[in-house]
Amino acid sequence: MRRIAVILSCLAFTVTAFANDDSRLDALMQRYQGDVPGASLLVLKDGKPLVSKGYGFSDLEAHVAAAPSTDYRLASVSKQFTAAAILLLAQDGKLSLDDHVRQWLPALPAVTEPITIKQLLSHQGGLIDYEDIMPADTSVPLRDKDVLDLLSKTDHLYFPPGRSYRYSNGGYAMLALIVEKASGVSFQAFLKARIFDPLGMKHTLAFVKEGPAVPHRAFGYSEEGGRWVRTDQSMTSSVLGDGGIYSNIEDLARWDAALYDSRLLSDASRKAAFTGWTATDDPTIRYGYGWRLTGDTLWHSGETIGFRNVIVRYPKQHLTVVLLTNRNDPEPYKIALEVAALYL
Repeated sequence: MRRIAVILSCLAFTVTAFANDDSRLDALMQRYQGDVPGASLLVLKDGKPLVSKGYGFSDLEAHVAAAPSTDYRLASVSKQFTAAAILLLAQDGKLSLDDHVRQWLPALPAVTEPITIKQLLSHQGGLIDYEDIMPADTSVPLRDKDVLDLLSKTDHLYFPPGRSYRYSNGGYAMLALIVEKASGVSFQAFLKARIFDPLGMKHTLAFVKEGPAVPHRAFGYSEEGGRWVRTDQSMTSSVLGDGGIYSNIEDLARWDAALYDSRLLSDASRKAAFTGWTATDDPTIRYGYGWRLTGDTLWHSGETIGFRNVIVRYPKQHLTVVLLTNRNDPEPYKIALEVAALYL
C-alpha cells in the first residue's frame, strides 16, 4: 500500500507540475490572446511536441484563429534555408564555398571581386545595404534580381571582405541567385524539390506572386494609435533569399528533426552551418551559416513589416522553441527563452 501511495503522490506532483507549466505558459503568451493578431507556438523535446498551439488571430478582418497549421512569413528565419540550399549544392559538387561571388554573378561591381560565398553566408562580405540605396519612389516590390541591379551600381564596400561583420540582407539575396545559377532552376523550385518535399514540409514555400498561394496564410499587422492595422507587405517583401519563405510550426518541427541527422545535410555541412565563423555586434553571439550561436543555443530571429519570429534550438538538451507571430510587437526572442526555461 505504501508503494501505491508513493506512486500516486508522484503522479499528483507530475500533474501539478504540468498544470503550473500551463499557467506560466499562458502568462507568457498573454499578449497574443484575445481579439488581436496572434502567434503559433511550438515546443519540441526529444522530437516530440510538448506544446503546439495557436493564440489570437491570423486574419483579424476575417476573424480566422491562429493555429499550428497557420503559415507566417518567416522573414530572416528564411536565411537558414538559403544557407542549406547553398550547402546542398556544395555537397553536389555544383559549387564551392570558396568560390568568388562574381564567378556566379558577374554583374556585381569590380569592388566585390574578393568576396566569397562563405563570406556572404557569415555576413563578412561588406556589401552595401540594398534597403539604403533603393529609390525612395520604389512602387513595385523588389525581387532578388532587382537587389543585384542595385548593388551593381555601387562602387564601395563597408569593409574589406573577411575583415569584419555586418548583417547583410543583400548578401542572402545574392546567395539565392547563386542557387539559381548553380542549379539551373528557380530558387523557390530548388527549395521545394531539395528541402521542403523531401522533409514533408507540405505547406512551406518561398512565396512569389506568380506561384502557388500561401495556404492558411497569416497576415501581418502593426499597432498604430492603439489599433491594429494590416501591414502585410513592403517594397522588400518579395526578396526571397533574405526573408521570403512562409511556413508553420508543424513543418518547422520536421525541419528541426532533419538538423539532428544526415537525411538532408551531411555531418560536415551541419557542422559548417553551426560553427560560429565570426563575432557579431553582440559579444555574446557568433554567426554561422544562417544561424546565430549563443552559449548552448542555435537560433535566429526574423523581423519584417507585420511579422516577428524566432526559432531557438538547444541541441544538447534536444529542446526547440519556435514562436511565429503576425504582429510588430512584442519581440519574441525573450519570450521564447522564457518558454524554454519551463522545459529545460
